[in-house]
Amino acid sequence: MQTPEHALVVVDVQNDFCPGGALAVAEGDQIVPGINALMKQFHTVVLTQDWHPAGHSSFASSHAGKAPMELIDMPYGAQVLWPDHCVQGSTGAAFHPDLETDRASLIIRKGANPEIDSYSAFFENDRKTPTGLVGYLRNLNIKQLTFVGLATDFCVNFSALDAASLGFAVSVKLDLCRGIDLDGTMAATLEGFGLKGVALE
Repeated sequence: MQTPEHALVVVDVQNDFCPGGALAVAEGDQIVPGINALMKQFHTVVLTQDWHPAGHSSFASSHAGKAPMELIDMPYGAQVLWPDHCVQGSTGAAFHPDLETDRASLIIRKGANPEIDSYSAFFENDRKTPTGLVGYLRNLNIKQLTFVGLATDFCVNFSALDAASLGFAVSVKLDLCRGIDLDGTMAATLEGFGLKGVALE
């Protein structure tokens, strides 16, 4: 069992990010049994859940003539356009049915603002608007975080880097993550982890 100061953050293990989903990550479902086993080792488990309103600005379908995976400029910076995914209340937004969600003490929903996407568990993509997670963790005197989930090079990446910047000791269990690898994003992610002192397990 980990110490009470060490929490597990399970990122976006949702149907739309698993095989058969709208934005499927290859082998995304294969990490679920390992995550379930790992959760039992932690006093504090946080789940994040992508939670977009229909017609979200990050959806390619919201931009005439644009296709999924195209890059556009938004007021807060560059934004990848995605297929419609994790729409609030949909089956795709639900956690993978085999994920043992009862272990979680908190579920953070992100991406609910229709104008701003949100990869990180801590901030929306404007890099300023907080989700509230840091306050929760500080109140529990959490000092160390381990991240698992989907996808390695987007939501896990942004979450882990933000956690490191906020002063937490951070590790990522790569065997319990899966990535998209969009034009070299996996290599860039691993390089970024090294630069920020994120430990890889």
